[in-house]
Amino acid sequence: MTSTLSSVPFVDLTLIHDPLKPEIQAAIQAVMDQSDFVLGHALTDFEIAFANACGVQYGVGVACGTDAIALGLQACGIQPGDEVLVPANTFIATLIGVLHAGATPVLVDCDPHTALIDLNQADKAVTKKTKAIIPVHLYGQMVSPHQLFAFAKAHDLIIFEDAAQAHLAERESYGAGSIGLAAAFSFYPSKNLGAFGDGGMVVTQNETVAANLRSLRNYGAPQKYVHTERGTNSRLDTLQAAILKVKLPHLEQWNRERNFAAEKYDASVLLMREKGIIPIENQSADGHVYHLYVIRVTEDCAITRDRLKDQLSEQGIQVGIHYPIPCHLQPAYQNLGYKEGDFPQAEKLSQQILSLPMYPGLTTHQINQVISAIQSTIN
Repeated sequence: MTSTLSSVPFVDLTLIHDPLKPEIQAAIQAVMDQSDFVLGHALTDFEIAFANACGVQYGVGVACGTDAIALGLQACGIQPGDEVLVPANTFIATLIGVLHAGATPVLVDCDPHTALIDLNQADKAVTKKTKAIIPVHLYGQMVSPHQLFAFAKAHDLIIFEDAAQAHLAERESYGAGSIGLAAAFSFYPSKNLGAFGDGGMVVTQNETVAANLRSLRNYGAPQKYVHTERGTNSRLDTLQAAILKVKLPHLEQWNRERNFAAEKYDASVLLMREKGIIPIENQSADGHVYHLYVIRVTEDCAITRDRLKDQLSEQGIQVGIHYPIPCHLQPAYQNLGYKEGDFPQAEKLSQQILSLPMYPGLTTHQINQVISAIQSTIN
């Protein structure tokens, strides 16, 4: 959807794709000419380039971000019966990835100010069966690497990052994907680096983990027709990798534009604190890559979050909620044994959070439209 003066889309991908059409079309044509559509040269090239961008040695492309979590955990040695700490405030794919790996997800409440996993609460959830923690770098902000290192060392745990929303994010001089044994990324179209369909990748510094992943994604076959483990078919398409390789050199600039837009939002949103509108806290400075810009509509606000959402939509401003139902309250996962009230911060956030339009190319005029609409509605 192309933005106009009278509306502000939640995401406008045409702004980044239109200037790259000739390069993208050429990349697609090159794959067509070579006809290596599965595990082709463009995939290998992109795996190397993206791993380098993350500051690690190996990248293994898979079909989607959920598979990146599931296969990544298996490649790191997580087995059925193992427990994995997961934030209750995350997209359901994190939980599904753990379950598909055969492990048991143990949910942990979040910090209400950052929406990230609360490591103090995680400390209380560790048992003898706990083998790993998945810090979800939510909305584009990393969980503190130094705190994660201390936590993992204290409990002898694997760190496996869910960096699906944090392409090239940084914190405390570490980049997303470089602090754990491995990390999962998603290339869903609306991500900071998005494909023209689904896609994912696991990055790692560990050669054995990378080799395990290459086998697991390809039917558990380290060589053709020799299946040494129970793998699956989950390969990043060569065409998607070719497109992503064209887009990758622009990612830093696109992230800067997101950060610039966030600063513009902050300047106005921070003035609405006394009206009950509070932004999710940025503790990473320019290292936050703002996949999403999220505010909290607190109990001090004159109207509810849902009322504000409806009013903004009526004024042509598209907004979202990430996420309206915490993992432990999802109907499909009641068998995990959690109930309402178990994770009060995640539950409270789910009733307050609202994601405002955010994408490279979002103009100051559009941001002012959004802010004016919020101000007029809450007043």
